[in-house]
Amino acid sequence: MIRGIDHINLVVTDLARSVKFYTEVLGFVKTADVHMKGDWIETIIGLRGVEGLVAFVELPGGSGPRIELLQYVAPAGVTRPENSRANTLGLRHIAFRVDDIAGMAARLKAAGVTLFSEPVRVPAGVVKFAAGDKTLVYFLDPDGVILELAEYG
Repeated sequence: MIRGIDHINLVVTDLARSVKFYTEVLGFVKTADVHMKGDWIETIIGLRGVEGLVAFVELPGGSGPRIELLQYVAPAGVTRPENSRANTLGLRHIAFRVDDIAGMAARLKAAGVTLFSEPVRVPAGVVKFAAGDKTLVYFLDPDGVILELAEYG
């Protein structure tokens, strides 16, 4: 039986840039650095000649799953612009709960992040949430990964 989500992996092009974004802009804390190389990782992921640099970030206090930011030194991956579109098949976004979506949206803009829109309240009656009304906004991380802020109340 699955007990929970351990971590979410995001492949990035520049580990230092991504760590800075997730820690300084979004408020995560870096908890570990890992250098991956050798037969063990090649066996797990099914690629040869693997070398990867990893940083784990998590929310202060350790609530929620960790995010594994992984930069492949080798073999290099490819960028697919369609992955930054909300309707592309597969894992498309990660949503973060916030208490002040307007303040967080302003913080993102001040950091040069482009939002898909201003925060939008989900119309009453579309979905009933136990936590109350919901307001959402999408934006992209430095590698084009769709992220969402969600505020309830």
